Order: sequence, then structure tokens, then C-alpha cells
Amino acid sequence: MHTNQLLSRISRADMTYTTESASTTFSNRFDSSTQFADAVPATVALFKRLSVDDQLALLWYAYTEMGGSITPAAPGAARLQLAEGLLSQIKKMSHAEQLQVMRDLAANRNTAISRGYGVLSTNTKLAFWYELSVLMEQGIVIPMPPGYQPSSDVTEVLEAIKSLDFGQQITVLRNTVVDMGVDPLAD
Repeated sequence: MHTNQLLSRISRADMTYTTESASTTFSNRFDSSTQFADAVPATVALFKRLSVDDQLALLWYAYTEMGGSITPAAPGAARLQLAEGLLSQIKKMSHAEQLQVMRDLAANRNTAISRGYGVLSTNTKLAFWYELSVLMEQGIVIPMPPGYQPSSDVTEVLEAIKSLDFGQQITVLRNTVVDMGVDPLAD
């Protein structure tokens, strides 16, 4: 009987501790999970607060630093031929016109190229920007100015992206490029 009473007391003590502990642990895990789950929308929100030129700079840095891993992750890359017409038009433009096209896309200005971009799938848009960064590195599309230093805002968002796991990084990049351009089919 003494053993049963002792076990009963231990059980009640453990139960109280466990309940309080579980409550605290669950609360902490929930907060952490919420923060983890909120990392993508929070990073996208940071991106959207950047100026148009800072958004373009961030995309260039993200794609040049993570580009090799982005392309295989974008199944739409195989359908990049859908964007080839737009890329061909951009390649034929002067550097000033190319920059304006990229600004128009980021600012959702209603232009022929923005409308063409607007009908692309999300993954094709992701591949489109990757291809632009490659063309920028090759000097075919206006390159980053020599000695360009990103603003502290660009650096902050880039570091936020780098701190995410790979899947989250791709999701952030998809979410940043999906709303660019103009959807000609939208109301």
C-alpha cells in the first residue's frame, strides 16, 4: 500500500509538472513554429518594401549567389521557351531600355512585356529572372554597375533569405516574382 501511495503522489506530481511543462513547451514550440512559418511571408514583405531598384538588385544578388540551385528547383525552367520571346526582345534593346523593362516589371507597369510576363507560370517567372541574371553577368543585358554596393535594406533582406532553408528560399523568390508584371487576364 505504501508503494501505491508513493506512486500515486509521484504520478500526481509528475502530472502537475508535466501539464505545466507541456503547456510551456507547447507554447514555446507553437511560437517557434509560428515564427518559422511566418519567415517566408515576413521575408516577402521585407522585399516588397524595397524600392524598385533595390528589388532588382536583390534579385540579381539572390540569383547569382543561389542561381545554380534555383534552376533545377524550378520545373518551369523546362518551359523557359515560353519566355524566350520576351527575353529575345529584351536582348535587342539598349541597356537603358533593358533597365526600364525590368523596372516596369517590378513596378507592375502596364507594358507589352509586362503583360507577356504576366501570363507566365510562377516557375517560368522564376526561371525568367534567373536567365536575366545570367544575361546580366554575360553583359548582354545591362549589368550591375561596377563597384555597386547594395543598400543596407538589400543586405538585410538578402541575409534574411540566406537564413532560410532551401525550400523557403525558393518560396520567397517565387513569391517575389509572381506578382511582377501585369496579368492581362485579371479583372
